[in-house]
Amino acid sequence: MARITLRQLLDHAAEHEYGVPAFNLNNMEQGLAIMAAADATDSPVILQASRGARAYANDVVLAKLIDGLVEIYPHIPVCMHLDHGNNEATCATAIQYGFTSVMMDGSLKSDGKTPADYAYNVEITGNVTRMAHWAGVSVEGELGVLGSLESGQGEAEDGHGAEGTLSHDQLLTDPDEAVKFVAATKVDALAVAMGTSHGAYKFTRKPDGAVLAMNVIEEIHRRLPTTHLVMHGSSSVPQDLQDIINSYGGQMKPTWGVPVEEIQRGIKHGVRKINIDTDNRMAMTGQIRKVLTENPSEFDPRKYLKPAMEAMTKLCKQRFEEFNTAGQGSKIRPISVAEMAKRYASGSLDPKIEAAA
Repeated sequence: MARITLRQLLDHAAEHEYGVPAFNLNNMEQGLAIMAAADATDSPVILQASRGARAYANDVVLAKLIDGLVEIYPHIPVCMHLDHGNNEATCATAIQYGFTSVMMDGSLKSDGKTPADYAYNVEITGNVTRMAHWAGVSVEGELGVLGSLESGQGEAEDGHGAEGTLSHDQLLTDPDEAVKFVAATKVDALAVAMGTSHGAYKFTRKPDGAVLAMNVIEEIHRRLPTTHLVMHGSSSVPQDLQDIINSYGGQMKPTWGVPVEEIQRGIKHGVRKINIDTDNRMAMTGQIRKVLTENPSEFDPRKYLKPAMEAMTKLCKQRFEEFNTAGQGSKIRPISVAEMAKRYASGSLDPKIEAAA
């Protein structure tokens, strides 16, 4: 059985000092592309689906798709993760459909738009953690609101994202609160707000410390050295992919993403999960535009989806290698959710806050 929980995977990543890209999944082509890259590089995989992806693909189809991918590649450890769960019910239904990890994003209220206060976040994230851990399923929480330090705005993705102007304090996770939050909720991983945002238009210039606050990650890691940190909105938005899209009729405005070297810096300071979606969308879109521009009479989806998948596989292989995930898959022996539930119940997986003091 190749299913694995996020907790087991990130524990292994911490032990061996690597990060794991978490690729968003919406359809068969993306799933096959990701798994082909993992197979080529001997990498463990985090496949994640947002509420938007679940609505688009249907939970039943999505669950069967994951079953199929796991059956095709039984030697690859696969974590199926819910991205940005908005309430207890969303997380519970994900677990029902075989997700081995869920994110409870209590930084926003259940509408996915309104920033929530700290007390609300602790309560709802704690509720989900207790429920999920009973089933042996991992939980990622989020503290601080994802958004741009340049504009002060959140960035919605699949209908999820803060609306309106956010304060500087909201856009940066407070390290003192992070320690209290992890202790109170017992989350397995913590998503940190430090200037990244969803979508392609993250920065108007190459980011520096004023707009990409990697120092926040470093300080939280100093205080919580055994807590697994997560970087959301971490596509690098490569210039070559922008160029391909625009050369075949696209209209992407100039933009900067999160440089790979900054992600590598984060991995040295406790970042174990790195969320990537936009880069893969761009890789696929560029090839689809290319085929349809060069062959305007083409109408067979396979003729443009195959090169799109190949481009996405190339991008995923690159990220596996850059984050040192490559070569780690065969080292992992998956632990069942039943066994993980026993470990949660025993308290052996509780956060080690005292060691971080």
